[in-house]
Amino acid sequence: MSSSLQIHARPQSPAAPASGPADAKTATGRQVPALWLALLATPVAASANGPVLILPDIADSLGVRTATATWLVTVFAWGLAVGTPLMAALLRRCGIGVTLKASAVLIAAGTAVLAVAPWLPLAMVGRAAQAAGGAGLVTTAMSLAGSVRRMGVITAGFGTLGAVGPLLGSTLAGAVSWRLSLAVGAVALPAVPAVLRRADLAAPEQRTPFDGRGAALLVLAATSLVLIPRYPLPAVAASLASGALLALHVRAVPDGFLPAWLLRARVFVLSAVLACTLSTSYFTLLFTIPQLLRDRTDWSASAIGTGQMAALLVGSAVSMLLAAASARMSRTQVLAILLTLGTLAPVAAALTPWALLLLPVATLAVIATSAGQATLAVYATTAATPAQRPTAIGMFSLCYQLGGAFGPAIAAVIALGG
Repeated sequence: MSSSLQIHARPQSPAAPASGPADAKTATGRQVPALWLALLATPVAASANGPVLILPDIADSLGVRTATATWLVTVFAWGLAVGTPLMAALLRRCGIGVTLKASAVLIAAGTAVLAVAPWLPLAMVGRAAQAAGGAGLVTTAMSLAGSVRRMGVITAGFGTLGAVGPLLGSTLAGAVSWRLSLAVGAVALPAVPAVLRRADLAAPEQRTPFDGRGAALLVLAATSLVLIPRYPLPAVAASLASGALLALHVRAVPDGFLPAWLLRARVFVLSAVLACTLSTSYFTLLFTIPQLLRDRTDWSASAIGTGQMAALLVGSAVSMLLAAASARMSRTQVLAILLTLGTLAPVAAALTPWALLLLPVATLAVIATSAGQATLAVYATTAATPAQRPTAIGMFSLCYQLGGAFGPAIAAVIALGG
């Protein structure tokens, strides 16, 4: 696989930042500080993982089963998945300023809806809006990162906030309400004006019209894929049909919303597939491990949340070190590490007879997915020119976020009784 990843890649180091309009520099040559980018992007991880320990409370409040309440998690991941390429298109056409402002409005509106929603369907609308706004912030931050090291700060932040998310959600739910737990993504909003002051806000040239049909077909295909764990037969049929229509559209409009050059770039395709696989494994374990610990131990929800948080924090710290070290490693070495960790985590979770070993499993999973997201995102974008970079990041993030949708749905089947 490593040799395939090198085909079609431009001759640049994995750590070398892509230059051009999507780079991290402003018109004066200054970079947007990585910590501001992390604050912009990472609260979405805490928001995504906030429901992990409080799904029974949410279910009771909304009058549904716990397994049904996982739709709030699935729709959030779906919103991130389909929102990412859409926001990438907005970023490419309209620039950073418009994208950040639109994202902030979506997060604020979604949070307001969640604060009052009495029914699950309305709460799902609020979560979808939050996720779409979060997708815009994440896409902008990743477009401004420009290197594996700076990307590693962002993805380690994802891991850290994702680690804190379950316990933070449980704490806020116990102290105030589960609704506050699902509002933590709004913490990113103060970073919006800070990034706006530091980034080059000039809108790029619009060379081609927006491919609305291509965007609609991609959203339909992604939605069908997200529903496969819950409704296998109809979702597979819809995925095949929408995928075929999308393929025909790409042939007819090769420079459209899903560009043909991206699908022909082996470095992108293999990076995106691996990222989706690692993400699916991580999110499945993230939601399965707490339930397994409840079943196998007498730990309280707080103890389970604390243990999982500690395990994920360790993994996030190690993932940042691994992402930074990957600049001095060959792609073969990086891929070997990611594949080893990504395989070991689910195998150990499935086979271990010891409940306590589930926490180190969570550590392995977050190392694989966080370091993988940082390194593979940079590998994937080597197939793109500077002007194409937001599109490549958007499509790569779509694949990663599909794992965030698959994982909770798979966990609902495995550990929550369908």
